[in-house]
Amino acid sequence: MSDKVFLDTNIIIYGYSQDEPDKQQRARECSQTNESWISTQVLNETVNTLKRKFSLNYRQIGAVVDELSQQSQIAIVSLNTIHKALEIAQRYQYSYFDSLIVASALEVGCDRLYSEDLQDGQEIGNVLTIINPFRDI
Repeated sequence: MSDKVFLDTNIIIYGYSQDEPDKQQRARECSQTNESWISTQVLNETVNTLKRKFSLNYRQIGAVVDELSQQSQIAIVSLNTIHKALEIAQRYQYSYFDSLIVASALEVGCDRLYSEDLQDGQEIGNVLTIINPFRDI
């Protein structure tokens, strides 16, 4: 494996949440690879969750965004990403927003996508494997 991984929003959120320490530790381990990626969509979803569920102020959220952008590469969601996501949604029957995360991971050449929400073990195009890092917790 290339050790090039993509992190879904739920992995990022568990990394900051202290409610479930086992999941927090596992989420942090997921991002400690040679090259981890997130997308602008994941950043936006993270901002929304930190504001809505954790009641952080925008200065605190900005610090998290800065930290994430230093820890991970950022994939920009483009028109091409959107079209690829529509194809993935049609083929694999994932929601559009989940498909957008899968499309972003494929575009940047990741071989693993860590997500609690998608089908654990599913391979997308014989290139990307979805892994639920919490399946045994």
